[in-house]
Amino acid sequence: MKVIAINGSPKEKGNTFTAIDAVFGELRNEGIECEIIHVGDKAVRGCIGCGQCRKNRDGKCALKDDGVNGWIERMRVADGLLLGSPVYFSAIAGTMKCFLDRAFYVAGSNGGLFRHKVGASVVADRRAGGVAAFDQLNHYVTYAEMFMPGSCYWNVAFGGAAGEALQDEEGMQAMRVLGRNMAWLLRTKESGSLALPEAEKKAYFSYIR
Repeated sequence: MKVIAINGSPKEKGNTFTAIDAVFGELRNEGIECEIIHVGDKAVRGCIGCGQCRKNRDGKCALKDDGVNGWIERMRVADGLLLGSPVYFSAIAGTMKCFLDRAFYVAGSNGGLFRHKVGASVVADRRAGGVAAFDQLNHYVTYAEMFMPGSCYWNVAFGGAAGEALQDEEGMQAMRVLGRNMAWLLRTKESGSLALPEAEKKAYFSYIR
């Protein structure tokens, strides 16, 4: 089994990485392969709402001048996804949102590419806004019909300079508990003791007639 983490921080080894790595430590203890895709320092355009991914049904975004389609494919074949972002103005980093908007729109428009994967979110925060950013990431997880493990608190780690999040004992505990719960859910799903729910055709409704 494999879990892919999306690091939405411009800093490759900042506190977002520290939070992700704490979760990964528990997953690796259970023999689960882990990989980080660092998107936060890349030039990623936002979704332009062209609808071509829904029309083409090829699992790809029509904007092909960056690494987004390759990342989507790596996410598609993974068993679990972990979304990680720093907090900017009580929200996730801009590049991270650009990527997630495109990746999850492609996934949803192509039969639910991330459906029933195990998914979770973590946030690194210097002072405030962490819960708002955490909630924002979780919107993607729940939209995609992923199975989300919980933890002993919100998955927010506090720290300013790189590595300071390690001093947040409660935050690091939340990451470790999340990792163990995520591993258990992955193993439970792998056992196949119950059939997964069937997909239902998505309904669309416009409030403007």
